[in-house]
Amino acid sequence: MKKTDLVKNLAKKLDGRMKAAGVPDRFAQGAAEAVDKREQRRRDAAAGLVPFACKLPGDLLKRLHERAAGHAGGINALVAEALEQALR
Repeated sequence: MKKTDLVKNLAKKLDGRMKAAGVPDRFAQGAAEAVDKREQRRRDAAAGLVPFACKLPGDLLKRLHERAAGHAGGINALVAEALEQALR
């Protein structure tokens, strides 16, 4: 066999493996397992969480998002901690 034939065969094998690998969960059946908004509200209410909306300056919001990226609990936990410290 020529080298080009070997490469073509290898590409066919690789292509076959990629087709047989399946679809990731976020696009297939696993996507149906995602919690809808109504169910998420029920879970939040059971945990004692209440929605709280306010308007903030843009630069403050950018700083919050930057810090929340490195925070374990995300922006919700970061804001909760900041409010707890401020209200002491």
